[in-house]
Parts: sequence; structure tokens; C-alpha cells
Amino acid sequence: MSSNLAGRYVRTQTSSIIATTVFFLVVALVLTGLMAHVVATMTRSANEIDDARASRAARAAIGAFVGRLSATTTDNAVWDDAYSAVSSSAAADWAYENWGKTSEDYALYDGAIVIGPDRSSIVSAYAKGKPFQPSEFFGQGFYQQINVAADPGRAPVINFIKTESGIALIASQAIQPFEDAPKLPKFSVLSFYKAFTSEVLDTLSDEHELEGLSLETTPKPGFLNTPITDIKGAVIGYLVWPSKAPGSAVFQQVYPYLAASTIILSLFLIGVLLVGASEARRLRQLAQTARFEASHDSLSGLLNRQGLLRLLEDLESPDPSSPRLYLVDLDGFKAVNDAWGHAVGDDLIRIVSNALMTSHPEVLAAARLGGDEFALVHIGAAAREEMEEAILALFAEPFKIDGRTIEVGASIGAAARDGDISSLELLRRADMALYRAKANGKGQAVEYDPELDRERIRVAELEGLLKNAIASGAIEAVFQPLVSASTGAVTGLEALARWRTATGNISPEIFIPLAERCGLIDALGVHMLRTSIGHAKSWPGLTLSVNVSPIQLCNPEFAAEVISVLQELDFNPNRLTLEITEGVLMTNPDQARRSIDQLKRVGIKFALDDFGCGYASIGALRQFGFDRMKIDRSLVSALDEGANGADVLRATISLATALRIPVTAEGIETTRQAAVLRDAGCDQLQGYLIGKPMSAYDISSRLEEESAA
Repeated sequence: MSSNLAGRYVRTQTSSIIATTVFFLVVALVLTGLMAHVVATMTRSANEIDDARASRAARAAIGAFVGRLSATTTDNAVWDDAYSAVSSSAAADWAYENWGKTSEDYALYDGAIVIGPDRSSIVSAYAKGKPFQPSEFFGQGFYQQINVAADPGRAPVINFIKTESGIALIASQAIQPFEDAPKLPKFSVLSFYKAFTSEVLDTLSDEHELEGLSLETTPKPGFLNTPITDIKGAVIGYLVWPSKAPGSAVFQQVYPYLAASTIILSLFLIGVLLVGASEARRLRQLAQTARFEASHDSLSGLLNRQGLLRLLEDLESPDPSSPRLYLVDLDGFKAVNDAWGHAVGDDLIRIVSNALMTSHPEVLAAARLGGDEFALVHIGAAAREEMEEAILALFAEPFKIDGRTIEVGASIGAAARDGDISSLELLRRADMALYRAKANGKGQAVEYDPELDRERIRVAELEGLLKNAIASGAIEAVFQPLVSASTGAVTGLEALARWRTATGNISPEIFIPLAERCGLIDALGVHMLRTSIGHAKSWPGLTLSVNVSPIQLCNPEFAAEVISVLQELDFNPNRLTLEITEGVLMTNPDQARRSIDQLKRVGIKFALDDFGCGYASIGALRQFGFDRMKIDRSLVSALDEGANGADVLRATISLATALRIPVTAEGIETTRQAAVLRDAGCDQLQGYLIGKPMSAYDISSRLEEESAA
């Protein structure tokens, strides 16, 4: 009995042990399965998170590559020296010395191409310091980009393009002056390209933590990739890199310990949780960094345009604390870059950025919108004048950088949020005020006023009316007599433009500068020349003087257009005198000289108009070989204003006489003025005393009366 009891006890204990063992085995299997599921899920998530990070990094790498080439292109295309050089006969040599030769070993680009204003002729094209054919290297997509980039008002056009040797990034921008200038019909275009070489891939790999980065024509199975598209949106290649798969790596390391014991399993789970938490913190930090970089300027640390607009959107409300926006543009910053280099310019940007942030206690935020343009957001009770004075005070004293004394000023445009206007509208208003401030002169501050918009609309409407007036012939020619100082006989006529509308006459001082700004001066000039010659053919024996804008004379096609009109109307070139001002001698003397020489060869004469109110030198008078000099009316009117007026006038006429240049005096209104000028050696007179500007009919009547007398 005791034996049976012992047996049953043993069996019971055995069953209990087996049951317990099975129970623990089942629990262990369940826990192992659950932990395996958890580990697998975490492994997959870690891989996916890292792959997403790597994909963002790849896109950021492409963006950085594009940004560097775009900035390099703008720095070289928006350059006064480049703008002047490419319009000269030495354009090819200049482009080679400044860009082509540099491409041989320059880190920022591998090749430089300059396409002429006709958008087809190649001024200069060098790759790695050697000449090459862009169309053969890039294909026809290159010229499509050139046509888009020829507009000077836009940022660089930048695209990836497939070349005969692989893939390259090419940026194109119109070569233009830094400051606003009269707009030419066409501009030369500068293009830089950078090949997607292994060195570029290594650099992007190091900068953006993309190990094993390579360039492939097709996606590589089992690898991460980001497509690269060309100007048409077609995929021309892929950035390919292996996934780091950090979760899988961790799993492989801890896998042997999963079967060892529950303690190791627990430690493993704790380790995975810690690794996951650490990875999550790292990704959050990366996300925060990415958000900061997307909304801030890398050089100054201030908000960029996107960050500023986002801040203004957050502040949108009609309450009294609505923000006021100030745009600040540095006066003379380009001269700093030209004189001291971009490194000093960058130091100045950082100094100015810090100063603007602390310029006033009520400055909420500051932003850098461009090279030397900043924005301040102000919320508080301080008046606009107080804020503007605080900003301008920053520039009252020169800045000290590495022992250099650097002086810059500032122009300010201000706008307040009015009602529920959008952030973009607020920025536009401040920008319009800034444009007016810069037009008013350096160191000015202007508050936005609706009149600025109304003025812009009026100018736009006037441009449309002017275009129609030129096309319809509504702008007429009137003529002012030029008479011999000795005989009083009419020897010539000066054609003057007049625009009469239903609401009244529009002064030439308004519509001629407008035509120069909006690109209509060439059409207006040809219209005036054709109209004047048409009337002058009825007055044989008299010379015809026509005013020419400096913009016209600097147009390479101007001379051919004038000659074509003369041939079409069968007008003797020896009767035509073109009057130009001194400004053309300074804006583009080389092109002006070519046009003058070409027209003088066919017999056309040139007169220097308004002499005495500008900067023409004796050397310039000799160099351009003027056939006549017209004394500015200010020198004539000075005869009645001071004792030395006559002496200055005689000295001016003596200068012309010494250079053997005949002299015309304009603006004569009294007989005393005419007598003094005649005695001083002036051979031709013009002014209201002689005759006011008259219609062609009145001129014909006067000539008939004089011939009958």
C-alpha cells in the first residue's frame, strides 16, 4: 500500500512537473512568439524609418547640388562687368578668362557656355578648360533651356540633362546688370554645368550620410533609389544606395540570445525598446533640424522667405497687435563684394543680421529674403518713424571687419497689415514701398500707400496707350527752325515728338522715358524718323535733325534700320543729322562708336546735344568725331542770371571752335541772347525767338512766305 501510494505520489509529482514544464514550455513558446513578432515588427519599422530618412537625405542632396550651382550662376550672371563685357567685341576672350579657363579645375562647375542674344550663336563654350559644342554634348534640350532662361527677370533655369558621357546639372540665366537698367530686347545667357561624377557622388554621400551612393540608369533591385528627371520631366537616371537596415542588424546580433533564457530575452526586449527610443529621438532631432533648415537662411540664421510667410500666416488676425513688416535693402552691398570679396560680404551679412534682430525691443523676428534684402516683423506700440530711425541708426557708423572700414546704407519699405490681407499681399506692399524708397535715393524710408498701386496701374495703362499710339501714328512730328546766325535764314529743322490725346497733350518728358523703360523706344524712334523724313522731302535744301535715344544707338541693329528707312524713302543721308546726348558716351561707348561710324560712312551727320550739362570730355569729342555741338539751354539762360554767364558761354564756344566743330545754340528767347551768341562765334540759332515748334503745314507756310519776301 505504501508502495502504491509512493508510486502514485511519484506519478503525481511527475505529472505535475510535466504539466508545469509543458505550461512553461507553452508560456515560453507564446512569449517567444510574441517577442519574435514584436522584434520582427520593430526591425521592419526601424528599417522603414531609416529608409525614409535616407530618401529625404537623397532629395536634400539633390537640392543642395542644385542650390550651389544656381547660386554660382546668379553670382556670375548678375554682374555689371559681365553684362558690359558680353556686349563688347572682346566678349569671347573675356568669357574665357573669367569662366572658360576656370572650368579646368574649378570645384563649382565643369563647363561654362555663353550664348549670344540671338539665343543660337555661341560666344564661348568650354568644358574642363577646353572648347566644346554644347548641342553635341547636351542635345537639343540645351537650347530649350536657353530660350526659357533668356528672360532677365527670372531666377536661374536649372535642370538635369543627359549628356554623351552621363548626366549633368546645367543652370542658365540671362547676363544682366546688378542694378536696374533700361531693358534690352534680348540678353546673352550664361550657363554653368556640373557633371554627376563619382567625386560629386562621394561629396553628396559624405554630406548627407548616404553610404554606397551611386548613379544608375535603372532602379537596382533591393536598393533604395531617387529618380532624376530632365527638363521635360522624363527620368534619365537614379540615385541608388543600399539600405542600412539598422533593425535587421540589431536582430542578427541579439538572435542567439533569444533561445538562451527568459532573462536574456527580457534584456533583449529592454535593449530593443531603448534602441527604438534612441532612434526615435534621433529621427525627431533630424526632423526638427530639417524643419529649421527649410525655414531659415543658412548664412545669417534668420528666417528665409518661406519661414517669414509662415510666421506672418500664424500672426493673421485683425486685432490691434497685427504686425507691421519692414523690408530693408542694403545700399552699396555689391560694391563691398566687388572690393573685398564674398567672404567679407558674408561677414557683413552676419553682422547686419545680428544688428537688425536687436535694433528695437519690439522686433518679433527678422528674415533674410535675398542677397542683401532683409525683413523685420514688428508688433508693438512703437511708431513707424521710431522703428525706421532705429533701423537707419544701425548704418550711421561704418562696420569694422578684419581691420577694414566698410560703409553701407539702407533703404526701407514698410507696410502694415490692413484688415484680413494675406501674408503675400503684405509682403508685396512692403516690396512696392521698398522699390519706391530705392527710386527716391539712398537711405530713404517709404510707407506703402495705395497710390503706389494706382500709379503702377496708370503707368501700365499709359504703356498700352503708348504702344497703340506708335502703331497708329498718333504720335506726330513737329519741327523747330534752325537759322543761320549771320543771315537769319532757315537752314534746317529739328523734328520733335508730340503726343496729343483726347484728354490733353502728354509731354515728351513723360512718354519718351516711358518708351525707354518698356522697350518701345526703338519703335518710337523709327516712327519719328520715318515721319520726319516724309515731311522733310517737301523742303529741299534744308537739313533735318532727329533726336536719338542712347538705347537706340546702343542697339546693334540701329544703324541698319536707319539706312533702310533712308533707302526706302529715297532721302539724301547728307541732309540728316542725328542728335545724341552725352549719356551715350558713358553707357556703351564701344557700341555707340560702331553705330556712329557705320552711319557716318553713308553721309549721316551727328550732333552732340545738350553740351555743357553733362560730363563729355575733350577726348570724347575728338574720339566720336561730332559734326556739330548744341549748347544746352541752361548756358544760354545763364546770360541773364550772372556776370560770368557770358564768359562761360564764350569759353564753351571757343572750345568747339578750337576742335573745328560748328555750334548751335538752343533755347534762345531774347534778341540780347542771340546777339551775344552771334558775336561769340555761334553759327546756328534755335529757340522761341527764332520760332516755336510748328506743324509741317506751318513750316511749309513759313518757308513759302520767306521765299516770296
